[in-house]
Amino acid sequence: MKEENNTPKNKWSRIFRKKWFFPAVYLTIAALLLSMVVWYQNLGNQIDESQEENTEEYSPVEHGEEAQPVMDQQEVVQKPVESMDQAEIVTKYYDYNAEQEAQENAIVVFNDRYYQSTGIDIASADGETFDVLASLSGKVTEIKEDPLLGNVVTLKHENDVTTHYASLGDVKVSADQKVKQGETLGSAGKNLFGKDNGTHLHFEIRKDGNAVNPEDFFNQPLSALDKAAADNEKAQGDEGSKTDGSEHKSEQPDASNQETSESDSEDSEENSDSEGTEEEGSGSDGSDNAEDSGSGSSDSDTPESGASEDSNQDDTSNGATQQGTE
Repeated sequence: MKEENNTPKNKWSRIFRKKWFFPAVYLTIAALLLSMVVWYQNLGNQIDESQEENTEEYSPVEHGEEAQPVMDQQEVVQKPVESMDQAEIVTKYYDYNAEQEAQENAIVVFNDRYYQSTGIDIASADGETFDVLASLSGKVTEIKEDPLLGNVVTLKHENDVTTHYASLGDVKVSADQKVKQGETLGSAGKNLFGKDNGTHLHFEIRKDGNAVNPEDFFNQPLSALDKAAADNEKAQGDEGSKTDGSEHKSEQPDASNQETSESDSEDSEENSDSEGTEEEGSGSDGSDNAEDSGSGSSDSDTPESGASEDSNQDDTSNGATQQGTE
């Protein structure tokens, strides 16, 4: 019995004494640890992927309306023609900061007078008519027949933006009608104001009632118009502040010059008073001298007058003696 009980212990002791036993144990433990690390990493990746999938599928909806991205809600300004490959801009927008050649192309001559273009004129290469499309979605606020501009259609859009389509041959929309971007408004025609361009479309974009260059905002969102308007207001405010500063600076030298002129005038008055006093003194001295000289001259004149009287009496007496002798 003792031998049977000692046999398993001897087997384990023999195994422990093997050189490969402990290295095998270490390798087994290392393999287990590595397996656990790899499993944990894969588990973390699976959690991240599931979170991303849930985020993509989740879309909050309020009041039963489908939410849309902001960029999808905001339209991009498109050209009012189907394709610019068969059309060209014959008259540009007059920009004060543009080069001279561009400004010359933005001048309209009518009745021997020159006018600055507030929009662009688009004509086809072959001179034929073409469809005029809505540059933005909006509402038709005005349709009129102008004697100079021809048929005019005005659309109102978001953010106080309006578009004007003039020189239309025929109109295919009505007042207060809502139109979508790219919808046909009419066809290009002729008018008296731009008769040199033949069949064409006159197109304008206005922000807060002020005309802007349409070419600067093609393929741009409406927010670009808001940013441009804000930049213009900021530039005008900076110019106004500079003007006010220059006025204040100009007022300060004027005040100092005024004080200087007042002090000079006071000095001149004091000098004139002192000169007047000296003249009075010299005048009084001169009068005294004149009186003295006058009295002296009178004294000197008296003997001369006496001598002349004596000589006259002698002449009279001599004349009388001569008459008596005769």
